[in-house]
Amino acid sequence: MRYYEAQGLLEPGRGANGYREYGDDAVLTVAQIRKLLEAGLSTQQIAYLLPCATGAAPDLEPCPELLDTLRTRLHGLDEHIGTLVRSRQALHDYIDATERRVSTSAGLRRC
Repeated sequence: MRYYEAQGLLEPGRGANGYREYGDDAVLTVAQIRKLLEAGLSTQQIAYLLPCATGAAPDLEPCPELLDTLRTRLHGLDEHIGTLVRSRQALHDYIDATERRVSTSAGLRRC
């Protein structure tokens, strides 16, 4: 919870003894943060979207630029997935080519 506080996502009160005091709403806010993190959003993006969140799911109210933020993150994820798919295919190709060479030679040799 201190991490979320440091990121500006939670603002606890302070007791007379100086200890942090989290209200009942903090449980809901933490649930919302965790769900948004699972969606691949950064804490900076979550800080922007959190005022638009309602419920534990959370549901997002149509706030200004909300869809732009979500679409930008989705586009970034799609690009990353594309890069991973290409890397995966390149590795498969190297493995296949190397295995074909192994089957036509006497065995493996040290590189």
